[in-house]
Amino acid sequence: ETHGISFRIQINVKELLDKDVLLKLLFHLPVSYPSALPDISVNSDQLTRAQCMDVKEKLLEQAKKHLSEPMVHDLILWIQQHLKDVIKQSATVCNEKTTLSKGTEDGIWMLLLHLDHMRAKAKYVKTVEKWASNLRLTGRLMFMGKIILILLQGDRSSIKEYLILQKTSKVDVDSSGKKCKEKMMRVLCETEVQSQHKRFQTFEVKEYSTPEELQKEFETAGLTTLFSEFVPPLLK
Repeated sequence: ETHGISFRIQINVKELLDKDVLLKLLFHLPVSYPSALPDISVNSDQLTRAQCMDVKEKLLEQAKKHLSEPMVHDLILWIQQHLKDVIKQSATVCNEKTTLSKGTEDGIWMLLLHLDHMRAKAKYVKTVEKWASNLRLTGRLMFMGKIILILLQGDRSSIKEYLILQKTSKVDVDSSGKKCKEKMMRVLCETEVQSQHKRFQTFEVKEYSTPEELQKEFETAGLTTLFSEFVPPLLK
């Protein structure tokens, strides 16, 4: 009722270099869908990251043509018919894109998440590290006592994609040991990185023994305001 729904669809598309391409499409339909566009994430072991992003862009272009009418089925049919053309186009514009300046992008964004707990900690941490690496996100997974924070920086589209993965994947286990999705996550802050913020160069998992150590991590990154606004209430 408040977050909409998310689901995965896997399709095989033939005709590309005489081999099947398995596309894994993740759709998040907001509450206001179909008046609002869905969030779409595209993954495939047979395609490069850039090609997946191109497929996503083309799907969103098509989605705009179907605004205010159910569109998922039409989008699936469209990509099955046009994947070959999208991939060909992707190869030709690839060289042009590398010469474009970063200024044409959405800028670098930052996301601060609070997790309530991790039962299967080792597996959960590994999953978060993998997602951050695949999406080229930098930042910190921070543990301080019972507090768990994830601070990410990267392209806005990658940040959005990370959020979808975090909400829809079975990342932990419940009290009976069964795999379960993350239901206790809160987005504390999602904003564009400002000039006073320092960029994290890597993604690291860190443990802090005192609130002061945690605060120092934020201060070093020029994020004192972010810390003072969102972290102290968690310490109570």
